[in-house]
Order: sequence, then structure tokens, then C-alpha cells
Amino acid sequence: MRIMISADMEGATGVTHTQDVIPGTEQWQRMRRLFTSDVNACVAGLHDGGATSVLINEAHSSQRNLLLEDLDTRATMLTGRHKPLSMMHGIDSQMDAVVFLGYHTGAGTDGVLAHTYLENSITGVWLDGTHASEGRLNAAMAHEHGVPVILVTGDDKTCDDARDYAPHARLAAVKQCVSRYAAICLPPAKTAELIHTEATHAMNQAGPYEATTTPHHIEIEFDATHLAHAAAVIPTVDLTGERRVAFDAATMTDAMKAFKIVTAIAAGAVEGIYG
Repeated sequence: MRIMISADMEGATGVTHTQDVIPGTEQWQRMRRLFTSDVNACVAGLHDGGATSVLINEAHSSQRNLLLEDLDTRATMLTGRHKPLSMMHGIDSQMDAVVFLGYHTGAGTDGVLAHTYLENSITGVWLDGTHASEGRLNAAMAHEHGVPVILVTGDDKTCDDARDYAPHARLAAVKQCVSRYAAICLPPAKTAELIHTEATHAMNQAGPYEATTTPHHIEIEFDATHLAHAAAVIPTVDLTGERRVAFDAATMTDAMKAFKIVTAIAAGAVEGIYG
């Protein structure tokens, strides 16, 4: 049984603030250990549930956050940036399931460090008319390969979001959102136990199903007009409002590749503290 873990950091145990997830800060160094602990608990639970191979795709920021030297030796890790499928690189029809670990809610919604790809320039993303978090976008890509999402970990708002896009997945809420920068957190020993238990049970849902490929429509709203205009120079991307762009794609894989381009162009157009 081959399982992939897409590991983000904002939804990891104890994380509540910018300094917790920005590479190079003292707090980031501290939270790397808690992030790695979450991943190890998941790997152990998956193996106890019957997994024979676990690939971890580092999915946060620099994508060089997990401590390889402390990683469960039964896992392998895909680390580093510029992966063609970003957070979902490694997904294919040979995978039996995927776990979304350390995930968070989407831009424009309540949740600890809520955002979608860009930390503060995107105010909303819609997939086929439905407000979409990174989890929803990535679940659609997994669906295209016939791979079920079997476990989602993060804050309680993230788990609420996952109930809609992955209704059969197990959920592990490692903290309760108070605000974007505050949460009631469980200690690492408790979250490790929770994640381990849920990962073990989640293996009951593992197993590929028939893949389906369908076209998709994505709409993105920015917090400033110039970001939308910058993104609209991309062929096939249309300006649909003062701060909105939209595009169509034949597959979800193509949609996410285009989404990466849009966010990269928009990020490059941000100027200083005015955005």
C-alpha cells in the first residue's frame, strides 16, 4: 500500500504566527521539530494500519522545513522547491491514498494563518464556483488520479472544510482556532497520539478508484487591482472584475499548473508594504 503525505506547516501542532513558519527565524527552528513530530506520528500510524511505502512531499514555503535526520526511517521525503505539481508532486494512479497534514483554511475564511498559496495578496479562490482552500484544490487533483484523501490534520476550521471536499477522510484537529493568529493548542504528546490513531484508522479508506478527468474553471480574487492586471497578461487568463481573474483548463493538473503561474506573476507584482 503506497501512501503519499502532502505536508504543509501552518496546520502543524503549535503553529499560530508568522514567525512560526518563516524560514530562518528562531520560532521556525522550534516549530520544525513539532512539524516533524506530526509527520512521524502519521507515518507510524499509516504503517500500523497496513502501509508499506510512505512518500512525504514537503509542501510549505521553501519546502525545506522537515528535519530529515529525525524522520521515521520507514518514510522517504521529497524536499525542495520548483516541483512541477508543487504540493501534490508525486501523486499518480499508483498511489493508494494521500494524507493532507498540517493543512489550513483558504484565503478569505476564518482559520489559523488562513490563505491560499500567497500569504496575504489573494482574498479568495473558487473552483467551479465553490470557494476553495488548498485542500479542496489538491483533493480535486487527487481525484483526477483516482486517489482518495484519507486523513486531514490542522485546526478545527480546516477539519470543517475537509468534511465537505473529503467527506470520508479521517480528521485530526491539533488546535482550535481563536483568530488568525491565536489557537488553543494541544501539546505535542497529545497531537502525536491523535494523529497516530487517526492515521491507523484512515488506512481502512485506502485503495485507488477509477480516475476521472474533467475540465475546471478557477477564479481568483486579489486585494489590489494591479495584481489582477498583472495576472491577466497570461494567455487564457481573463480579467473578470477589478480585482478578479479567471481561467479554464481541460484537466485539474493543467488548472493547478496555470494557478501556479498566476500566483507567481502576482507575487512578483507586489511592491513593498503597499502590496
